[in-house]
Amino acid sequence: MNEIITSDRKDISLIECVNSLNKLLKLRTVPIGMKLFSTQEEMEKVEKIRRPNGVFTTDQIVGQACRNGWTVGITAEDLVGAQCSTVIGLHPRSKEWLSGKHMAGVWFQTEEESSIHQNAMDVVPFGKYEAMAVSPLASGRLDPPDICLIYATPAQMILFINGLQWSGYKKLEWGCVGESACADSWGRALSTGEPSLSIPCFAERRYGGVMEDELLMAIPPHFLPKVIDGLEHLSRNGLRYPIAPYGINNDAKAGMGVSY
Repeated sequence: MNEIITSDRKDISLIECVNSLNKLLKLRTVPIGMKLFSTQEEMEKVEKIRRPNGVFTTDQIVGQACRNGWTVGITAEDLVGAQCSTVIGLHPRSKEWLSGKHMAGVWFQTEEESSIHQNAMDVVPFGKYEAMAVSPLASGRLDPPDICLIYATPAQMILFINGLQWSGYKKLEWGCVGESACADSWGRALSTGEPSLSIPCFAERRYGGVMEDELLMAIPPHFLPKVIDGLEHLSRNGLRYPIAPYGINNDAKAGMGVSY
C-alpha cells in the first residue's frame, strides 16, 4: 500500500466529533455514517431503521440521511440499477457491467471508453455483504460506521484536509472517475480504508440533493479525532473558518502579521 496518513485512535465519541466539526467548520449538512452488513436481517436490527418505499439511487439514500436526518437501510433490490449497487459491493462487476454499454453515447463517446471508465471505478468486492445503512453520526445507531460522509464547501474542505495533515504529514492524492463519482468517495473509502475526497457528480447533485458548491469527504471514523486535533491547532494559529478575505489590492507583506 502507498504511504498514507494513518490514525490508530480508538477513543472516539462520534457526538463529540460532530459537535467539534460543526464548531470549527460550521458545516451546513449533517455528517453521516455508512455501514455495510453481511445480512439484511442484521441491517434491519438497527434502531429506528427506515426501509425505502420505492426504488432509489444510493445518492438519494445518502441524501435522506444527511439532508433529512433519517436512518435508512437498503439492499440491492431497493436500488435503481447495478451502477449503484456494484459500488457498495451488493452486485458483482459482471461482464455486462464492465462493458459500460449502458453509458456509451450518454456519458462517453464509445463503448470502449465507457468500459475503461467502469474498470477504473473503486468498488467494494462482491460477495461479503447483503445490505447497507446510513445514519447521522450523532445518532450513534451504526456503532460505529465503516466510514463517515462529510459534505463541505471548498473552503471548509481544505481546512478539514489541513487538519488531517497537521501531524504525520503525507501528500494526499485522489482520482476523479467523472460520472459515478460515488466510486471516488464511498467506493474508495470502503474498499481501501483511506480518506477519499470527491467532486460529486451529476447524479449525486440531481438525485442526491448535493449543492453546487459542495465537495464530499468519505473517511473512516478513527481519523476524525486526528482531524479535529489538527483543526484546533490551526485555529489557535489564526487559520480558521470562515476565512476572512484580506483584500486583493492590499500589500500582502503588511498583512502577514495580522493574518497568521
